[in-house]
Amino acid sequence: MECGVSVDLIIHNANIVTMDALTPRAQAIAVSNGRIVAVGTDDRILTMAGATTRRLDLAGRTVLPGLQDTHLHLQDSGYYNGSMADLTGVETRAELIGRLQAHARANPEGWVFGVGFYTGVFSEDNLDRTVLDEAVGRRPCFIYATDLHSACLNSAGCEAVGLRPGIEPPMNGRFSLDAAGRPTGMVHEEAIGWVRDRLPPATDEDYARGVAYGQRHAHANGLTGVIDAWVSERHCRVYARMAREGTLSIRVSGSAKVDPSETVPEAVARLNALRSDNRFAMFNVHSAKFFLDGVMENRTAAMIDDYADAIGGNAPLMFSPETIREMFAAFDAERYQIHVHVIGDLAARAALDGLEHARAVNGYWPGHHQLAHLQCVRQADIERLGQLGCVANIQTLWARNAPSVTDVAIPMAGLALAQTIYPFRAILDAGALWTLSSDWGVSTLNPFQIMETAITRQPPGRSDHPPFLPEQRLTREEAILGYTLNAAMAAWRPHTGRLGNLCAADFIVIDRDITACDPYAIGATQVLATYVAGREVYRNETQAF
Repeated sequence: MECGVSVDLIIHNANIVTMDALTPRAQAIAVSNGRIVAVGTDDRILTMAGATTRRLDLAGRTVLPGLQDTHLHLQDSGYYNGSMADLTGVETRAELIGRLQAHARANPEGWVFGVGFYTGVFSEDNLDRTVLDEAVGRRPCFIYATDLHSACLNSAGCEAVGLRPGIEPPMNGRFSLDAAGRPTGMVHEEAIGWVRDRLPPATDEDYARGVAYGQRHAHANGLTGVIDAWVSERHCRVYARMAREGTLSIRVSGSAKVDPSETVPEAVARLNALRSDNRFAMFNVHSAKFFLDGVMENRTAAMIDDYADAIGGNAPLMFSPETIREMFAAFDAERYQIHVHVIGDLAARAALDGLEHARAVNGYWPGHHQLAHLQCVRQADIERLGQLGCVANIQTLWARNAPSVTDVAIPMAGLALAQTIYPFRAILDAGALWTLSSDWGVSTLNPFQIMETAITRQPPGRSDHPPFLPEQRLTREEAILGYTLNAAMAAWRPHTGRLGNLCAADFIVIDRDITACDPYAIGATQVLATYVAGREVYRNETQAF
């Protein structure tokens, strides 16, 4: 046994993709006390086994470092998806009504909740309170879009929360109104929070069950670490309790949302308290989250030029440029990572202006500040991403021909700017660090489907589907880096993302070698087992190794 180390676990007879430049491939790994203590050949590593060492013969299966999703909403999406009507994939009014009716029958008391309607199909043009009235009658009902930037109430729901004609929306929120000025039931952005504040309150226990649901789902898809990209005091309270109890099995870093109504001292003091109070092995708060705009689907994306479609119009930034610069400089000085939601090209430019100002004031440090989504970006600003050392946090599953792109984004952006919708190849070529992520529950959190679409710019498994801007494709290596080494750097977890000596023993076993298989087969990859700190947290029930 090497160096007198007591080895708890050895995996061997495996095809191990380490993502470690010193030993790119290996057959075996030895684990002690949650850390990797040796990587190499079967012959060498098996000599380290002791009387109590568990040996795992993988019969040639492929092993990867545990994957990390650097932008999702684990607690909220776990709660929503684990307890509400699933509206994912619904394409017609009849299907929507049927799903809600089935859920209402199974849950006969109180509100009827749903989540996952697609804003590329359902919008203010075809979804309002009357549709939901047809589904559930006089029971109050509230349903969320997949992107959580839009939602809809039925008539009883409007009554229950007090949404009446003349009610002023909150800052950065909007109530949809009909021609007579009556609420249609559709609400957008911060107006969703206004409604949620008037709903029957969910308990911390409800949200803890949501985390349990979410982390099971994440582990089944090969995820061992995440950034929850919108946390509040409640999120922190639930995560902290689970971390103390030992029931949190996925590494979570929180990005605490900053509200436009806060002053800089108020926001910094509040986040300092959250950061100080949440320093656990499995949960911490390390970043400040800013929403600079909304989304194209509900016409809240902030653009440099007005929308180019027939309706026209535009949306303002959710923070003024002066406030962005002041806030970014303050949080950068306090050594927070800054995590920014940007959809429109004006939002992207404002974020880069703010980060450039922070760097001028405070000097450079490797904060890996992240710009998430980057749907529309001007070429000049693409170049700045690399120059400023930003992380492009990209959701490559969205970069395909789908209604939200072809029917919404392209007409709104106009033909010239449409050539740089989701310009991911250009962003990488400009020298920016990149990560791939899901924004779950906006879309699937399956990283293999997301990697495949990054490579193909087509829906998973659809080689016959027209690719969307194929010149913006990523390579296979770049896609894998976006979920491993790069994700670990962006999440501030340098001991993860690769399988090398003294790294955390976070790894997954999968059913194919995604470094060599047909790229159109990557999305069908099955996770066979997931390990965090050497502990098995998921096992596919069909596997007997």
